[in-house]
Amino acid sequence: MAEQSGSGESTFTVIVAAVANLGIAAAKAVAGVISGSSAMLSEAAHSVADTVTEVMLLTALKRSEKPADEDHPVGYAGERYVWALLAAVATFVGGAVFSVYDGIHTLTHGEEVGDPLISYIVLGVAFVLEGYSLRTGVRQMRAEAERARTPFARYLRLTPDTTVKAVVMEDSAALAGLMLAAGGLLGVQITGSSVWDGVASILIGALLVYVAWVLGRSNAELLIGRPLPKRVRAEIREELLSVPHIVDVLDLTTLIQGPGEVLIAAKVDFRDVSSAAQVEWACEDAESQLRERFPSIRRVYLDPTPGVGQHRDRRPSDPGPI
Repeated sequence: MAEQSGSGESTFTVIVAAVANLGIAAAKAVAGVISGSSAMLSEAAHSVADTVTEVMLLTALKRSEKPADEDHPVGYAGERYVWALLAAVATFVGGAVFSVYDGIHTLTHGEEVGDPLISYIVLGVAFVLEGYSLRTGVRQMRAEAERARTPFARYLRLTPDTTVKAVVMEDSAALAGLMLAAGGLLGVQITGSSVWDGVASILIGALLVYVAWVLGRSNAELLIGRPLPKRVRAEIREELLSVPHIVDVLDLTTLIQGPGEVLIAAKVDFRDVSSAAQVEWACEDAESQLRERFPSIRRVYLDPTPGVGQHRDRRPSDPGPI
């Protein structure tokens, strides 16, 4: 239930951001053409890139919910990171490249500046809409951080839910970009030089490059395979050692497969006097305890392994390894 609720929250957050950005993109494009502002056109490209990004994130949410099958025995949760990575590339190509190019073109060729009033109006409306979208994403992220008992800033950096992270970062960049665009327009009005508009456009592009890099790196880490934080790994080890018949955890591997999906694999030393049945039930108890304490854990694999310093007791009837 918790996972379904979280997935629903993520979908709502992304839809809010997509609808807001689609309307904002059209308004910015019209304002940019009327005013002749390079920064406004860059902001339009920024919003178009964000809209494409949100479409990809919605695709990621939908495809990652497919159940496991014979060809994908651990499910499709990782597909979320593939699409989120493509969304980061779209932010770079669709927004950053165009913004930097348009800014350089303005600096080298100049531009004819028209009436900036429509641009200021659009920027003001866009600021309100982007602010609402950001508020939606931050509220979800704060709630998740509280459930994970993690400071907000740290949770934002390490969260496996990169769809909501993308919305929060892109909306934050959008608000900063709106202020840069407004600054560029104001600079043109005061000085009469289009240099300010070109510089604002380049700065918007640089901001998008940073956002694309951060999101791309986060998704790449999760695709490669990222473990749970050290504190959580210590708690998992502690939980395993609390199970009767388990005396040591020799090796512990944790893997984040998706938001709310974690795999645990461990080499475990059991009491030498434990029977086969006791070892089997100890494994069942360990899995139950881990899932109860950490609901995101979906798969637990325990490998009974001799402890350090133990040797095989070879008897005459024991032929040994073949």
